[in-house]
Amino acid sequence: MANLKKLTLLHSNDMHGDFLAEHVDENLVGGVSMLSGYINKVRQEEKNVIYAIAGDMFRGSIIDSEYQGISTIEIMNLLGPDIVTLGNHEVDYGVAHLLFLEKCAEFPIINANLHIKTNNARLFEPCHIIQMDGMKILFIGILTEAVLAQCKTDGLIGTFVDVQDAAEEIGKICNTYNAIDIDFTVLLTHIGFEEDKKLASLLDPAWGVDVIIGGHSHTFLTEPAVVNGIPIVQAGTGTDQIGRFDIMIDTDNNCIDSYVWRPVPITAENCPRDPALEEVIGTYKSRTDEKYGKIITKFVRQLTHPTRIRETELGDLFSDVMMDALGVDIFLLGSGSIRNEQLGPVVTKGDLNECFPYDDAVHVVYVTGAQLKHMIMRMLRDEVFEGAHCEFYQLSRGLLVEYDQATHSYLRFEYQGEPIDEGMVFTLGLQHFHYLNMKDSFDITLDELRKNHKDRIVSTSCTQVIEEALQAGQHQDAKGEGRLILHLV
Repeated sequence: MANLKKLTLLHSNDMHGDFLAEHVDENLVGGVSMLSGYINKVRQEEKNVIYAIAGDMFRGSIIDSEYQGISTIEIMNLLGPDIVTLGNHEVDYGVAHLLFLEKCAEFPIINANLHIKTNNARLFEPCHIIQMDGMKILFIGILTEAVLAQCKTDGLIGTFVDVQDAAEEIGKICNTYNAIDIDFTVLLTHIGFEEDKKLASLLDPAWGVDVIIGGHSHTFLTEPAVVNGIPIVQAGTGTDQIGRFDIMIDTDNNCIDSYVWRPVPITAENCPRDPALEEVIGTYKSRTDEKYGKIITKFVRQLTHPTRIRETELGDLFSDVMMDALGVDIFLLGSGSIRNEQLGPVVTKGDLNECFPYDDAVHVVYVTGAQLKHMIMRMLRDEVFEGAHCEFYQLSRGLLVEYDQATHSYLRFEYQGEPIDEGMVFTLGLQHFHYLNMKDSFDITLDELRKNHKDRIVSTSCTQVIEEALQAGQHQDAKGEGRLILHLV
């Protein structure tokens, strides 16, 4: 008869500073107060409970941005996760600041493959063992280069390049720690759902990985994906839900005997509130409300950004603002820079900063018409529309691209109503993040573009440009159609 023990494993990912509950159809949903209430309730009801976060605690709210993550760490300390891994947005405030925030955290933060290039020294503990009820539970934290492009701002920081390298590192850690009778192994990843499935397929069953808890792609599941015998889960984004595993562990054979997984909605019906957490959040909110409550503008109507891989109303508005204000021929605005699905009609400073939190510098590069066609073709590659978490761009006014996926060709590629002159050189505005990742995003190098003309910085703050332009005029509107016409298979 196998020796079975129950483990309840709760998990969140991509919380992005989502601290406050919201009203949805008259019901109160989400927020860390009710999330904390649910976690505390489960900890009282069950014997062995672990709460894990799979990256991206930071970025997305005014409270987080204003205090550069310090507020988030204080709130997370009260929420009390047992283990956290890094996401790509944990480095948004800089690696040095992240190391400071780690010192403020009262919970372990793990990552197996973020390292200093010169000597390969790891910046964080690669894994962590939680012991409870006679069990040893091993957690390993994983990122890959594809989701950590921001670290390219710091030339000394690197990570393993792809999931193959990550799999090898996982094997090395498992082989090292399995000798001390690990009962259960969890990968906490922040690489995206599709990459998690690739990673699972590369893992040797002898390494003993039991579960993958992921993040980054904001995937909401109703049941786990099982690859190579390993359940893979994710809990969407924010604090509107939490993932819950109820697992029977066979401690004789160090494996899962059985499990049930489900997403649990964080609602007033099944989640009590946490008054202590609400008090801390209220203190931060009162300070930020005073600063960010100022009304900037009023749109004609609410403008939307429902997806990052299509032309959108907010994408049109912001790319035009940047083009007009900075005097460039074309501006390609990163779709992922727009974090909310809607904005307005009344827009406060806080609304704008929450919707567009990335205060990058802006670079002007010089591209030929032929190079621009090549860059946009890279953006429109098939994997983008198959769910891969790739960079996508909103086009400024004057550029019209009609693309046929079946033939991988342009039906139209026009500038100012005329077919684009492939030999003509255009000034192109890009945010700092995308300027740094030119090869990944556009399959072209800065050296190639510098043959046309030397690039330069034309603004040190995207947010200030957008805020100033919106403040200067009321009743802005945008169509969200007619610039990027896609015929998808």
